Amino acid sequence: MQHESLTARIGRVGVWHGGLGRVPAAVARRAAGEIEQLGYGALWFGETPANESMSQAAVLLAATERITVATGIANIWVRDASAAQAGARTLAEGYDGRFLLGLGASHAPLVGARGHAYAKPLAAMRAYLDAMDEAPDDGPTAEAAPGRVLAALGPKMLELARDRTAGAHPYFVTPEHTARAREILGAGPLLAPEQAVLLESDPATARALAREHHTRFYLQLPNYTGSLRRLGFGDEDFAAGGSDRLVDAIVAWGDVDAVRRRIMEHHDAGADHVAVQPVAADRGLGLDQLRELAPVLL
Repeated sequence: MQHESLTARIGRVGVWHGGLGRVPAAVARRAAGEIEQLGYGALWFGETPANESMSQAAVLLAATERITVATGIANIWVRDASAAQAGARTLAEGYDGRFLLGLGASHAPLVGARGHAYAKPLAAMRAYLDAMDEAPDDGPTAEAAPGRVLAALGPKMLELARDRTAGAHPYFVTPEHTARAREILGAGPLLAPEQAVLLESDPATARALAREHHTRFYLQLPNYTGSLRRLGFGDEDFAAGGSDRLVDAIVAWGDVDAVRRRIMEHHDAGADHVAVQPVAADRGLGLDQLRELAPVLL
């Protein structure tokens, strides 16, 4: 899928949602339908031990009519490359090109918990893409060409995303990272970062919620702390769920105008699309925040 057509399809703002795999399918379907009706261009979701990404994508695609459904990401250690290619083609062909395959190498602790041996992510991803490209394509989905992006944080993975896929979907990043990523990707490939958001204007409350429901978990994963080190953060920023400076950089909290400004910072830095992730205090779906943000962001 060409960059221009992919960008036009997913629009400038979408939703990244980690909660859809933790609720019954009927609840996820209703949420997806509402997110589509609000006007967001894409619905991204992650892969967890409790939800298989291709199956989850099918559930969400069946519940919607126009919105692009994107894996953010499908873990390359969960299925072999041939299965990933076949699944992506099946979904793209079955749902009029509305499926976007985001691939990622995940994290050593999460891969190990599945019983797999984590290998060097860049080499593993390159080999995976090679195998996908060599997979048989003689079925009814042979003509389907799903978009493919990588969960790229570091320079080498961004270069691989530029050279072998439609672009990059960085997660747990800042506008500064977006600017650096665009410099590496160049003008062509899609750049679609995730941005956590929280409609809470009290600094102490916002930071406490952000730590509890977002940063504390991700700061346990070396790939993210390594990325943050390249942006000037250090050990003192990673302790106790994140320093105020780190939390403020990762989570856009405040009123709707504060969130809008952060999204604009990503666009000004070179993002084509920003996937907003509502940080929900009750680990719920955060639809109230998405409703409030839609008139301002879309």
